[in-house]
Amino acid sequence: MTKRTRYRDWRWQVLWWHHFFLLWNTIDGQTRYTIPEELKQGSVVGHLAKDLGLGLSEIFDRKLRVASEAGEQYFSVDTGKGELVVNERIDREALCGQSPNCVLPLQVVVENPLQLHRIEVEIRDINDNSPSFLTKEIILKIAESTVVGVRFPLESAEDPDVGSNTLRSYTLSKDECFSLKVKEIEDGKKIPELVLEKPLDREKKAIHRLQLIAVDGGNPVKSGTSQITVIVLDNNDNLPVFEKSLYKVSLSESNVIGTVVLTPKATDADEGLNGEVVFSFGARTQDSVLSTFDIDSVTGEISLRRQLDYENVTSYRIDIVAKDKGIPEMEGHCRVQIDVGDVNDNAPEITLTSDPQAVREDAPNGTVVALISVRDRDSGDNGRVTLNLPKGSPFTLKPSFSNNYAMVTNGLLDRERFIVYNIELTATDSGSPPLTNTKIIPVSITDVNDNAPVFTQKLYSIYVSENGKPGSILFSVSATDLDYGGNAKLSYSILDSKVQDVSVSSYVYINSENGSIYSMHSFDYEKLKVFQIQVQAKDHGSPSLSSNATVHVFILDQNDNAPSVIYPSSAVHGSLSQQRTSRSSKAGHLVTKVTAVDADSGHNAWISYRLAEATDASLFAVNLYTGEVRTKRAVSEQDDSSQRLLIEIKDDGDPVQSTTVTVSVLLEDGLHEPILDLRHKTDDSHEKTGRMALYLILSLASVSVLSLVTFLILAVKCLKSSRSSGSCCMRRSDSEDYKNPNRNLQLQLNTDGPIKYVEVLGGDMMSQSHSFRSCLSPTSEYSDFTFVKPSSTTDFKDMINVLDASLPDSTWTFESQQVRRGYLSLCET
Repeated sequence: MTKRTRYRDWRWQVLWWHHFFLLWNTIDGQTRYTIPEELKQGSVVGHLAKDLGLGLSEIFDRKLRVASEAGEQYFSVDTGKGELVVNERIDREALCGQSPNCVLPLQVVVENPLQLHRIEVEIRDINDNSPSFLTKEIILKIAESTVVGVRFPLESAEDPDVGSNTLRSYTLSKDECFSLKVKEIEDGKKIPELVLEKPLDREKKAIHRLQLIAVDGGNPVKSGTSQITVIVLDNNDNLPVFEKSLYKVSLSESNVIGTVVLTPKATDADEGLNGEVVFSFGARTQDSVLSTFDIDSVTGEISLRRQLDYENVTSYRIDIVAKDKGIPEMEGHCRVQIDVGDVNDNAPEITLTSDPQAVREDAPNGTVVALISVRDRDSGDNGRVTLNLPKGSPFTLKPSFSNNYAMVTNGLLDRERFIVYNIELTATDSGSPPLTNTKIIPVSITDVNDNAPVFTQKLYSIYVSENGKPGSILFSVSATDLDYGGNAKLSYSILDSKVQDVSVSSYVYINSENGSIYSMHSFDYEKLKVFQIQVQAKDHGSPSLSSNATVHVFILDQNDNAPSVIYPSSAVHGSLSQQRTSRSSKAGHLVTKVTAVDADSGHNAWISYRLAEATDASLFAVNLYTGEVRTKRAVSEQDDSSQRLLIEIKDDGDPVQSTTVTVSVLLEDGLHEPILDLRHKTDDSHEKTGRMALYLILSLASVSVLSLVTFLILAVKCLKSSRSSGSCCMRRSDSEDYKNPNRNLQLQLNTDGPIKYVEVLGGDMMSQSHSFRSCLSPTSEYSDFTFVKPSSTTDFKDMINVLDASLPDSTWTFESQQVRRGYLSLCET
């Protein structure tokens, strides 16, 4: 632990001394060089490396470089020799001006270790500038009556050099009338003055030319000169005279600024200032003239100061004054008339005399919409204007008086297409080239109730489950109206019609505001399968318009009915059904048949049979689909004479509905088997068998022909209805039940048992559907064919009662297979 502490202390001491020596060596002493200005590029200022104590090898290794604090890099280092050389030309006057001292500070940086040196380079002045006058020629105008001794200050010369190289003295060329005096002011500046030594005489010498010389103190001496011209002024005894007293000029307003309009001429017979003429506008010249025209005081040239505008001023009359410079001044006058020519520089202007009025969409042609006026500030053809509307516009222009128009309706207006017509008016003048202006006038169209409501569909199909809650929503119809406001506000209602001789309002009602249809009570599929509603949408316009839509309501079946036993008939009335069979019956012998129906439809009406309980389960079996009770084996003497069977009947709905029937079978010795006798009779009498077959064929043919005729009638009626109203009493799209392939006509013949019958089966869709049955009586000697007239599917018990009246309970069975079957349904029109 002690060793580590000592090592750390020693390391901090080393770092401290390293930084101390680095800072000590960073900034060194200061070196100063003196050079004259204007040295050529590459001239040596001094041996920098030697003065800094550096060897030639260190110049490159330690990256010796020079940086100027002034920003300009006037110097650089020759890395081969270590000399500080001039990098670019140095002008002391540009760098330091008139300052007596001119020093450039430089920073010299040396790395490894880092050192910073400051050096100074003093720039000495050389006599590289001559004295100069601001103006090369000085003109003095002196009247010949000027007294002797008057001094005239002259322009001083300037010399940018300093010290002995700057300006020293002035000299004047020899002239008998003038001499030179130099006056020194407070800051040491010398001002030359011209002194009149002798009276002037213009008649002897009108102009005196002198030369003023400025000399500096440099070596060699440099000088500058200025020419002095003294003009002897004459006495003013003549006035200026114009060539014309009136000048006329025509000028187009399209001339650009600076165009010379006129140059009037005026002369003065005097000499000098007395004969020099100065031109100007008259003292009472209007401001509009002064702002539009300029006059050259020397030449008298009149030019445009701004653009002319014929529409504002068509003519100008200007007084021109020519004044000499004599004492006293003399002046002459003339008048200039400038006529402005018009050009087509103004576009037509469109003005609404009255704001456009809103127009009803059923407004008649000629209804005034707006009053319009046009004008053009130009004149002649340039100011003649025509006004036009776009082609196809439902408006037109009707001229009233000078450049005034009335815009009136001239076609059908339709607010549903255009709420606002933005009418673009175009005004064009007759100038060359013509100028055009446009203006858009918005014309609002007020609504008229000319559109009836339109339903989203002409025909709606809705599907409602039976046993629904009263007051529940069934569907919502919707209609739109292209009109506006009250004309587009809709009310919905249901047109009165009959459903099973009851007003449709007893079944449903509609919300008049939103078109939602609600049920008035619960529907029963077994009583009502489909009905239609006529819905009307009426707007609130005056007069109001309306339209209708048809809503087909299809009731969907729910499994709300348990199977109903229709045979044995005693089971229907709640008593125990007794059946008899011989003890000599073999396996497979038909003992009886249980027949049940379900008032529901589809899967809900598919019925299956099951033997739930039996005195001897090994003796009897029930067919799952037909309900036939047959012996599973031959009856023996040991079997009980009374057998009790409990048969359960279930549908295929969800939830499953079921019922049970109890059948008592009595086993008897020597029981007569009518079915065997019938078979013997059948075998013995081919004639009777042929007659029965004939009846069956006739029955099938009759049913087929009746079905074909019915469907043909339906097809013709639907075709006629589709042409007139676009709907039919029954359409394939109205319900999937119409597409059920199991609705095909089915015939089944059963000759096994005490009753022989044929069953014609089909689909059951409407509550008014019918089934056709033909029965063969086993007691008839000739097996007569009995045709039962069409009846409602809800009248099964009535039909059974008819059968019971003609046959004993124990002598016949009724078959009703329910696997994917239903009774033939026909659409009643």
